Order: sequence, then structure tokens, then C-alpha cells
Amino acid sequence: MSNLSGKPLRLALVAHDAKKGDLVEWVRQHVSLLEGADLFATGTTGAKVLEASPQLKLTCLKSGPLGGDQQIGAMICEGVLDALFFFIDPMSPMPHDVDVKALSRLAIVYDLPSAHSPSTANFVLKGLFSQRETGA
Repeated sequence: MSNLSGKPLRLALVAHDAKKGDLVEWVRQHVSLLEGADLFATGTTGAKVLEASPQLKLTCLKSGPLGGDQQIGAMICEGVLDALFFFIDPMSPMPHDVDVKALSRLAIVYDLPSAHSPSTANFVLKGLFSQRETGA
């Protein structure tokens, strides 16, 4: 999968502990589309995704609470990413909630497509493909 410039899409994958399984399953369902993308993920999430789908080109960053969220935030600011897939668990307390809010805020500020659940992730992924096909 490539962006409008013909380069591979650059996608970030992040998930709270209770949502890691959902993200891994979503990736499995879309692995044929994601194989051509450059993927970046926070530490544990990335390890779980690679365990389930080792054929993917995925760079594991630091764990979210140890700086991975900030690494992805920096990538957003630098215009490195084409989309953010951040499966959030709204029911669990998060000790690094400030980091989570900052990452979501950056995606909004920089108008980066982002998805926080499997259904929205499907729409974002479909939109990225539609953009590529139409050149919009």
C-alpha cells in the first residue's frame, strides 16, 4: 500500500493493554493490505503484532509509558505518518493518560487520519486506499 507520492504508507499502531488483542486481530484481518506499508508501533503492541503477523514491515518503538507515545507524537509533528491507529480502552485507568491525550491532540492539530476502534480503523484504511486509487 502506498501514499499519493507512490511511497509506502507510513502507519502508526498503538493500543492500550485491554485493546492489544483487538488491534492484533484487526491487523490479521487486513494483513494483505498492510504488507506494503511501513508500520511503526509502540513496544509491546508492536511485539504482539509481529508475533501474529511476522511478514509485516514493522518498527517497534519504546513502550508507550516509556516514551513510545512521544516518539509517535514526534513523527506526527514531522509529517512522517499517513495515519494513526490507536485502539483506546476508555474503561481502564491509564497512568500515562497525559501522553495519550497529547498523542490524540497532535493527530487533530496536524489533521492526521486516526482511528480508535476496529470500525473506525476500517473506514480510515478504506479511505487511504480510496485516496490512492483516485489520486485525491
